[in-house]
Amino acid sequence: MWQGRFITAKREGKWEYVSRSRGIRAAVILAIDEGHVLLVEQYRVPLGKNCIELPAGLVGDHDENADEDSAIAATRELEEETGYRAETMENCGEYYSSPGMVSESFCLFRAHGLTKVGEGGGVEGENITVHRVPLTELSGFIERKRQDGAGIDVKLMLFLQTS
Repeated sequence: MWQGRFITAKREGKWEYVSRSRGIRAAVILAIDEGHVLLVEQYRVPLGKNCIELPAGLVGDHDENADEDSAIAATRELEEETGYRAETMENCGEYYSSPGMVSESFCLFRAHGLTKVGEGGGVEGENITVHRVPLTELSGFIERKRQDGAGIDVKLMLFLQTS
């Protein structure tokens, strides 16, 4: 139906959905350090507001790195967005965020051995705010951000489950 640089709108029978163009994938990073989780906040055009999320980014989104390894992309994105460098990245598997509408999958990585090496904030134009939130205060943090009008990424439900 339509193809842009990063997404393609498709139709199969009556079903309409969106996929990533050119085989681009995504990496999402779970970074927990000394009882704190690293979250990012940035304006998301589709929502029309800021969103609280786990750090994440595209893998192979430039022609010169189209065959980029997902773990390398996760390491790069974590540092760009949060200012933290991971000693290692543990691949926790492939997941789908909204399989009824988007064919995109992401690899979830757990960052180990975190060291603060910069301020983060993303690359030019991203304007990312970094939040290092104590796990014991995460539920309250998310609720305050929701009350302030921020969107909350569904992946944060990982932390809000009760056992």
